[in-house]
Amino acid sequence: MSRVLCDVNIPRPASRLLAHHEIEFADRRGWRELTNGDLLNAAEREGFDVLLTADTNIRYQQNLAARRIAIVALSTNAWPVVRDNPGPVIQAVDEATPGSYREVDLPRPTSRRSGSERKP
Repeated sequence: MSRVLCDVNIPRPASRLLAHHEIEFADRRGWRELTNGDLLNAAEREGFDVLLTADTNIRYQQNLAARRIAIVALSTNAWPVVRDNPGPVIQAVDEATPGSYREVDLPRPTSRRSGSERKP
C-alpha cells in the first residue's frame, strides 16, 4: 500500500479506484495554493509515495531527477473518462517507484453537440 496524494485537479471519486492505497487530497491538507515545486516538497516531507495529478506539464516545470516521490500524471481529469478507464490509472499507481514519472494517456472526452449542430 502506497500513500497517494491527489492534486487539486483530480476528481474526488477517483480515490475509490485506489481504495487499496492510502489516499489524501492536497486541498484537505491545506495545500491548495502550493505551486508544483512546493507541493512536491511538502508531499515528500510528509512521506507520500505518489503524487496523482492531471498536470502533464509538471515534468517540464520541475527537475524530477532528485525526487523521491513518484508522479503519475493523467492526460485528462474528466471523471467519466477516468471512471470508464480505471485499469491504466490503477496500474500506473501500483507500479510507481520512487522518483519515477509516468503519464497515463486516457481517451479524450467525447464532446456533445448542441441541437443546432445536429445533422438532419
